[in-house]
Formats: sequence, C-alpha cells, structure tokens
Amino acid sequence: MQAMRQSRTALHALNGREWSLLAACAVTVLLFSVASPYFATSGNAGTILRNSIELLLAGLGMTLLLAMGGIDVSIGIVMGLAAIGVGNALGLQMNPVLTALIGPAIGAALGFITATVVVLGRVPAIVGTLGLLGVYRTAIFVLLGGQWLSGLPTGLTNLLSVSPLGIPVAAWAIAAAYLAVWMALRRAPYGVHLLAIGNSEEKARLSGIAVVKVRIVTFVISGALTGLAATFYVANYRNVEMTIGSSLSLDAIAAVVLGGTSIMGGRCSLIGTVLGVLLLRILQNGLLLVGVPSLWQPVVTGGLLIGVLTFEALANRLSFANAGWMRR
Repeated sequence: MQAMRQSRTALHALNGREWSLLAACAVTVLLFSVASPYFATSGNAGTILRNSIELLLAGLGMTLLLAMGGIDVSIGIVMGLAAIGVGNALGLQMNPVLTALIGPAIGAALGFITATVVVLGRVPAIVGTLGLLGVYRTAIFVLLGGQWLSGLPTGLTNLLSVSPLGIPVAAWAIAAAYLAVWMALRRAPYGVHLLAIGNSEEKARLSGIAVVKVRIVTFVISGALTGLAATFYVANYRNVEMTIGSSLSLDAIAAVVLGGTSIMGGRCSLIGTVLGVLLLRILQNGLLLVGVPSLWQPVVTGGLLIGVLTFEALANRLSFANAGWMRR
C-alpha cells in the first residue's frame, strides 16, 4: 500500500522541473535566434516540430518503461523494422488506411517479443533489449538487402498530410496518444500499478498487483507507439534507409530523463517528456544552423543525459544526508 501511495503522489509532482524545462526552451530559442538569422523563422519552427514527431511518440513509450523501472534500448531498430513493413505495404499498393495500421501492429508484436524475453524470460531489460538490438539490426540489413527503400508511393503521405480544423493529423495523433496515456495513469488502476512496480516490484507483487501482466502490457504499448512513429516517418520522408532509428533510443531516454521521469522507476511526467523532446530538438536544430556538424549531436545528447543523471544523484545524496542529520 505504501508503494501505491507513493505512486499516486508521483503523478502530481515535478512542476518545478517542467517550469525549468520551459525556461530552458525559451532561453535556447533566444540564444539561437541571435546566433543564426535562419533559426527564428516559421519554416524552421515547422522543421523542428516535424522532426519531433517520431521522438514524441517513442518518448511516450519510453516514459512508461522507465517509470516502471524498465528500459528498451532497441526501440530505434523496432521503428526501422516497422517502417520496412509500412514501406513494403506501400509498394504493394495496399489501402493507405490499412497501411497506417501496419506500423503500430508490427511495433506491438515486437514489443511482445521483448516482453517475452525480459518479463517471461526474466532477462534484465538492458541485457535483453541489447541482445534484441543486435538481432533486429541484422534483420533490417537482410530485409533491405543493403539498399534503401526509396521513392515510395504517396498514398500514405496524402492520407496523413491533411489538417482537420487546420491542425495536422500528426498533432491529432500525438495529442490522442498522450491523452490516452494520461487517462490511463490518472484515472485507471494501470497508472498506480505501473508506478508501484517502479517504486518496488516486490512490494507491488505483495500488494496484489499483477506485475507480469502490467509489464507485458507496457512493453506492447511502447512497441505500438514506436510503430506509429514509423508510420509517420515513412509518410513524411517516403523512404527507409539502412540507418533508420540509429539515435532514437538515446534521444528518447535523454528527453524522458530531462523531463523528470526517474530512470530508476516510480516517477514520470508526460508534460516533462514533451518539453524534453522539444528542448532536445531545438538544441540539435540550432547547433546545425550555427555550423556544428551533426556528428556532434550524440555528444550533446549524451552529455545532457550524463549531466542530468549526475545532478539527480548528487541531489539524492544531499537529500539523504540532510535527512540523516535531521534524525540526529
């Protein structure tokens, strides 16, 4: 019961982190606007938002996984496999609506495979998903035959490029996904159970929570969201390259941790994830415009991740030290 009470509290926390991220986004935008005349334009803002679509969806799934005390470092390759499925369906002139559903379906199936290895096979998540990463990467090479899928038909692009009420379909889909997860976390037992498992899996099990079921469902949800990201990727770019999704896992983990979700589990922030994604994409875009090679983007992302984790570790140590001093 204590773990469940902690979980309810975690759903209402981290307002300070969210405000800090919002301020960081504003300051970063201001700095790059001064540094580059090409940054503060409507066209570039559109580019940043388009480049954020896949990361917003994959980051939502990663938020759930980290909050549960899990992780999946293979999501970038999962997006690649789902994108290949979507691309091949387009090549076969399949109905665009059915084609749009193939990405989430493949992602969910791969998420179940991950859950089978990690949850049912009881392999540590970082080890199991690293192993699957190697398997999936080889599968991409075999499926693509060392070549890109390019010049794909425009059916899916036309379907997902419409803007109901003046708002792009991608924005509707992302909003719907985040609203559904928010409802599940705030209004359904799933959210309390998920965070209770993140706080202490053993205590959650003793509290009567179906730990195995929740963990499997979470991996499947993450896979489906990553597959949906693949659908939008193919619709936007109409190709699937060999290196697709190579940096997605690092970017997703960095954005989610920046947003305030604990990498140790038991705490999450959906608003923080959105702001973390935007800050990361603003930084990456701005650095390119001021002449920093894209080769350095993973360095910036990794540096941010290390910095946030180091700061949180120091803050936790200070908190524990103060608590010990108060008990004396």
